[in-house]
Amino acid sequence: MDNEMKSQTKNNTQEVLLRIWQHIFKFDWRFGVFLVLLFGIPRFILVLDANVSGNYGTAFIIFFLMWFAPLLFLTKKGRREIGMWRPNRYIHLLGSFVTGALSCAAIFGMFVLFYGKGEGNAFVYMARATAQIGGTIPESERLTYFLIAAIPSMIFSPIGEEFLFRGVVHGSFVGQFGESGASFFDSGAFALTHLAHFGIVYSAGNWSFLPIPALLWVLAMFFVSQVFFRCKLMCNSIFGAVLSHSGFNFAMMYFIFYHILP
Repeated sequence: MDNEMKSQTKNNTQEVLLRIWQHIFKFDWRFGVFLVLLFGIPRFILVLDANVSGNYGTAFIIFFLMWFAPLLFLTKKGRREIGMWRPNRYIHLLGSFVTGALSCAAIFGMFVLFYGKGEGNAFVYMARATAQIGGTIPESERLTYFLIAAIPSMIFSPIGEEFLFRGVVHGSFVGQFGESGASFFDSGAFALTHLAHFGIVYSAGNWSFLPIPALLWVLAMFFVSQVFFRCKLMCNSIFGAVLSHSGFNFAMMYFIFYHILP
């Protein structure tokens, strides 16, 4: 009986992967690590490059490709298992968005408290890296600049990263570690990839590493990943995580354009 149960579990595990991948992978933690490296390494490199050039177009391509991870790797059953369905209550999506925005406000407040508007503030560095405006933004045009930056950031990375991290990667760890345990792995991977946004910094033509600010940033990204995961559970849908991430990015751009950039 035990052998039959193990065999059935194995078959169920394999059924979530498209046939082409069943010959290479099992839907387990190894597959999750493979996806983190497959998408994470080029994402990391492209974001570092964008921090220098100010052109995030190529980085958005990676986020866009992440949108298709569930379609490229999972069957219909697999996509349902990672929560790709309508939420139980649509009002929870609004709650998720607000929760993400409030999480960003808390992290922004922490960095302002510790570093003011100095180089140790992650939001100050990202403002300089992503805006690339130069000079003062005319107040009559500030809303336009804000929307140009905020709208893509609320769409591309929230959908791509949540489909990947809270979706396929998370699901690949659930079989061995359960839902809560799997969330620690996807949150850790998400947090470390965000070192490309802050922690490893480019300034005055040189690269440097800021150990304590980087640690705070990684811990903050781990914390907010847990928030996204809880929103997924609250909505009983991956779209809870997407809306929470979107709310976080909306608030981040608000703080950058209305509290940091002159």
